[in-house]
Amino acid sequence: MNETNNNRMKDEITLVKEFQERLPKFPDGRVNYSDSEIAPVVTLLVKCCEKYLLLKRSQKVSSYKGKWANIGGYIDRPITAKEIALKELEEETGITADKVTSIKKGEAIEYHDGQTNKTWIVFPFLAELEKIPEIRLDWEHERYVWISPEEIKEFDIVPDIDKYFSYKFS
Repeated sequence: MNETNNNRMKDEITLVKEFQERLPKFPDGRVNYSDSEIAPVVTLLVKCCEKYLLLKRSQKVSSYKGKWANIGGYIDRPITAKEIALKELEEETGITADKVTSIKKGEAIEYHDGQTNKTWIVFPFLAELEKIPEIRLDWEHERYVWISPEEIKEFDIVPDIDKYFSYKFS
């Protein structure tokens, strides 16, 4: 088993503590994955009224500019992936945790992207909302839409996010 597969089997807090020991940090203490070949991240699929939120990445982000994506973020400090997912939800859309009626976690998935030359250890989540809220985008995104799973093929998406529409969350 290679190092990446070994890392994947660890929980997110253990992973980020190990990365903290060997990677540079931002002034606020978060791990800087810029030059790392591997990084743990969360992806959060948001569902409401049988529709899913899709966000178009802005030109200001470092990767996947102009692509459509779920909410996501680095696990860059030793807190749970769920806490990171809820923090990213609020930062990227303005949706607060109290609007989430349920949140389910999936098993971590490893994905190597040749375009960015990075291996992502993805901790997927599904957040369900009772009603479609007002969305307030931050700098990371320029547009959003609510779509049915069948409509995903009409969008230029970040690699592999379409698989989360059929993913089994628990």
